[in-house]
Amino acid sequence: MARILAVDDSAAMRRLVTLALKQKGHDVSTAEDGVQALEFAQRQHVDLVVTDVHMPNMDGITLVQELRALESYRYTPILMLTTESSPEAKARGRAAGATGWIVKPFDPERLLGAIAKVLA
Repeated sequence: MARILAVDDSAAMRRLVTLALKQKGHDVSTAEDGVQALEFAQRQHVDLVVTDVHMPNMDGITLVQELRALESYRYTPILMLTTESSPEAKARGRAAGATGWIVKPFDPERLLGAIAKVLA
């Protein structure tokens, strides 16, 4: 299965995402914000990143831009899992290089379906 980095400032959301992904056999690491996520991603490559948009220190859109600037993450799927649903935010995410956008509330089956699609 895939190595996945789940990034969210909410500990409860990190636990929910981790539980859903591990039940499908994925290896999951977590980060509380974009700064931690970027540091982790530079130390250990992952197959996929799932990130929130609104986080302290470094938001998800900036994280996507920073990851895309790294050669090793140029084509790695990055899914946004967020409460943000405005067309403007989605456009910013696409422009930054996000692969997909999933609006919370968290639906494990929808997330797993999106992950299966982008990893195929």
